Amino acid sequence: MSRTSLVPRIACREDAPVLAELWSDQLRRVDRAEQVADLELVIKNAAASPEQRFVVVEYDGRVAGAVFLRLTTMSPLNLEPCVQSIQPRVFDHARRHGVGRALMDAATSFAEENCVLHVTTAVPATARDANRFMARLGLAPVGTVRAAPTSLLRSRVTPPVAGGRSMPRVLAARRSQRRSRGQDRVAFPDSVPPVAPEQP
Repeated sequence: MSRTSLVPRIACREDAPVLAELWSDQLRRVDRAEQVADLELVIKNAAASPEQRFVVVEYDGRVAGAVFLRLTTMSPLNLEPCVQSIQPRVFDHARRHGVGRALMDAATSFAEENCVLHVTTAVPATARDANRFMARLGLAPVGTVRAAPTSLLRSRVTPPVAGGRSMPRVLAARRSQRRSRGQDRVAFPDSVPPVAPEQP
């Protein structure tokens, strides 16, 4: 097939169900109807904003991939303008047909239209093929985005409490080890040294 069969276009509300399938592992952990509703809202907001663009690429008349584009800054601290290409994704059946390149071409065009000098992308760290593809296009890693449940992070950043006071983790582990050793030597607790038996 020639690449003339690739048709980039702006996403519409009717695309939401197929996009929910495309990004099923990246959306909120809710039922499919809510995921579709989320994407309908994202599509609607993108259509109303000059700083956003939601692009799909059709291959042989079917949605083959999509990317969400956003005009923003490199970071809240670095105010250099950039276009973020968020989660460019291609369906398995449409790979090796230029869909990914068409998505990144849309990102580049959006940047050029806005006179922006940089394009960034965000793809899952585990997606080796996607990361290699981005590297071939010249996108170098500039940072790592990590995520954790708030409750897990709270348990890691707040030290354990003993007797109402904070206690370093290493100290807590040592005390725990001493307590377990003390159970084996009940007759001789840590605070009382054993007495040597008398010689006859």
